[in-house]
Amino acid sequence: MEARRVTVRNLRALTAVELDGKARDLKKELFNLRFQAAAGRVENPAKIKQTRRDIARVKTVLREKAVGGPPGRQAEGA
Repeated sequence: MEARRVTVRNLRALTAVELDGKARDLKKELFNLRFQAAAGRVENPAKIKQTRRDIARVKTVLREKAVGGPPGRQAEGA
């Protein structure tokens, strides 16, 4: 998996299919990290927390795309 951090700006440029793939890859990475942690062999324990947050970012952007825009924007006249 890539070493650089997942940014929302980069995620918003991806399609829904690409985001699904990214979420799947991150979930596999999280599984492997948890497995390593259980075996006492994880090199960087903070990577688990970062991966969980990256998954949440991907899911947030997917949800935004499904609803039709970032949260906080209200329809005019509402």
